[in-house]
Amino acid sequence: MHVPRSLTHPSRWIGSHAAGLLLTAAVAAVALVLGHWLPLVGGPVFGIVLGIVVKNTVSPGSRFDAGIRFGGKQVLQWSIIALGFGLSLGEVLKTGMESLAVTLVTVTVAFLSAWVLGRWLRVEGKLTVLIGVGTAICGGSAIAAVTPILKPDDHDTAFAISTIFLFNLVAVLLFPLLGHLMQMSDQGFGLWAGTAINDTSSVVAAGYAYSDLAGGYATIVKLTRSTLIIPICLVLTVVMATLAKRRSAGGTDAGTFKLAAIFPWFILWFLVASGVRSAGWVPAAALPVLHLLAEVLIVFALSAIGLSANLRRMAATGVRPILLGLGVWVAVAVSSLIVQYFIGQL
Repeated sequence: MHVPRSLTHPSRWIGSHAAGLLLTAAVAAVALVLGHWLPLVGGPVFGIVLGIVVKNTVSPGSRFDAGIRFGGKQVLQWSIIALGFGLSLGEVLKTGMESLAVTLVTVTVAFLSAWVLGRWLRVEGKLTVLIGVGTAICGGSAIAAVTPILKPDDHDTAFAISTIFLFNLVAVLLFPLLGHLMQMSDQGFGLWAGTAINDTSSVVAAGYAYSDLAGGYATIVKLTRSTLIIPICLVLTVVMATLAKRRSAGGTDAGTFKLAAIFPWFILWFLVASGVRSAGWVPAAALPVLHLLAEVLIVFALSAIGLSANLRRMAATGVRPILLGLGVWVAVAVSSLIVQYFIGQL
């Protein structure tokens, strides 16, 4: 894994990063407590919201910037690697294959609708991709995974995550009601929730609010859907490499471009972590610890991203990204129901 050059001088690095890391840790600690108190909202939501509040009320000075940036980028990658230990591919294979058709359709619809609506609403390209990925795969975790690849502005990342979480909360309250109104089966609702709600915690909350059977099925579908983060990241890496190659050369220097220079190596370590878990090499007693570690790291990283969000810049972005998120979310939810109807899984 890449180690920042500044880490070769520990005292200098600590001096420049300590303030921002301590502030981020304080925000993350409060977010974790609130997240366990109100699991419907969750620590990641509280982390980014509290970070935004602190950033735009207290306005931390520039001495906090280095630590906050480190938390929002390096710790972000570590959190994705830690999440890999909680994803055993074998245990979701059967249900994953059953849900694959619906999942592929909804993911395709998410990206197509994001592209069309993004162009129509004139939303900036990277923000469109972030909202599309977050809606298609797994909310804040997917946005966290592609951020090191796209390298968007911090306020774009914060805006995308905030938009995704907004619709997560709406889905938790709305989906069970709609499911009962449509008289969906437990498996049908679980498949709908698992393919159309973004964040894992919200999928679990909505699924178990409907029934225990729906909750279990929705969780497995969601875990299967989350594995698509790997090919999506790899595709984005190739796309970004191609664009960088075109920009770097008027023609003569194109051959000097190296894909390895921008390859997100944290994906490789994520695959290693998932493989270790799938092979059964992780002791059962260690799984809760790894789960807690992943939760702490992701909340820390998202708290740092919140602390990077400038509301004035977000306000200047306007209402169009929110409309984009709403349009993509509705398109995914409806397409999931349509596919289930035609294959008889409602």
